[in-house]
Amino acid sequence: MQTTPRLLALFLYCGFIFWLSDQSKLPTPNLFENEDKLHHFLAYGLMGVFAWRAFSQWCTNRKLLILATVGFCSLYGVTDEWHQVYVVGRTPSWLDWLADTIGSLLAALACYAIGRMFPVKTAIMKG
Repeated sequence: MQTTPRLLALFLYCGFIFWLSDQSKLPTPNLFENEDKLHHFLAYGLMGVFAWRAFSQWCTNRKLLILATVGFCSLYGVTDEWHQVYVVGRTPSWLDWLADTIGSLLAALACYAIGRMFPVKTAIMKG
């Protein structure tokens, strides 16, 4: 069963996000205004893929899986923004949280669409 590696990948990625949020300044180029929203969108989009893969072991209803994936990522985004209150040089933003949520939603919808285009037999998914 692939549950443990998939959950481990999700939790390790969440830890990586936490570590990034704990930095006073991130070494990213400032190419355009609000570039950080793109970073949030992409980072939480990837988290959405990890969450989809992890939760798909328990949830076979794809529409509920979308809700579980987005709910998890959005809630983690809220805690990430709250965490930044306590990091010197960082400030929380509801727009960052919104980018997190939208990124995870689009990732979940992409996983849903890919699953519909390329269905996998249940026995293969569990093995």
